[in-house]
Amino acid sequence: MVHLFRTSLGVMALAAASVGLGGGALAANGPFLAHQALYDLSLVKSRSNSVNSARGRILYNFTGSACEGYTSEFRQVSELDSGEGKVTLSDLRSNSWEDAAGKSYRFKIETRMNEADAGRVDGSAERDGDHINVKLKLPAPKTFTLDGKIVFPTEQIQRIIAAAKEGKSLLELSVYDGSDDGQKVYNTLTVIGQPIPADRATPSDPSISDEHMKSLKRWPVTVSYFDRDAQQKEGEQTPVYAMSFELYENGVSRQLVLDYNDFVISGAMGKFDVKDSKPCN
Repeated sequence: MVHLFRTSLGVMALAAASVGLGGGALAANGPFLAHQALYDLSLVKSRSNSVNSARGRILYNFTGSACEGYTSEFRQVSELDSGEGKVTLSDLRSNSWEDAAGKSYRFKIETRMNEADAGRVDGSAERDGDHINVKLKLPAPKTFTLDGKIVFPTEQIQRIIAAAKEGKSLLELSVYDGSDDGQKVYNTLTVIGQPIPADRATPSDPSISDEHMKSLKRWPVTVSYFDRDAQQKEGEQTPVYAMSFELYENGVSRQLVLDYNDFVISGAMGKFDVKDSKPCN
């Protein structure tokens, strides 16, 4: 159940991250729209009957530009009721910055479960040739290297949008976002559906009616996250979790569905505000 309270910060890059991270409606200084989005979480179904109810909210702020890099601020507060008075309250906060070229990434993540002390991750990653150098301050000082083919969250979104525009239906990427203890790498499989025209009738939410979004097409996307270490050791093919959403060409996401195997959570957009961006000089 703890996976409910962890995100690949690339969802909320995707969604957001997750999550959306991010032509008329596009920001004049790049492909991503600076915005704030609020998502209301609720239980869709419980496959194992281990969850009676779930509720919560995700607040996502995305700002920046191609010249100054992109900043994502994310907070998810969730309450999970597993019955017999067992309620788990989680508060996840993260702040990250990624340069537009996908070469540098900084992140701070704090996770609190019930009344326990918060778990913290603080670190940075720098791309250097064919590898990535990672330096962690928390939970403990550590340095290590990763394969240079791995991408950071905002580049993950860029690649999904590029693949969608090229008409591709599948995309495989390995992603590092600093989650868990700062050492986790996820293998991801993205399935991209046919584009949804801007004028197609759909249940309304604040993104649909916003003037920045009305003329944009979007794609139904599902991203499955696999534990790379488990796959390498055991050939494990069951995803840790999967996220489905509709992804606009400017990086905004709507209609979130988070599938944690035992249960499924939906995230309906309750508020959407476009933010000002400083144009590149």
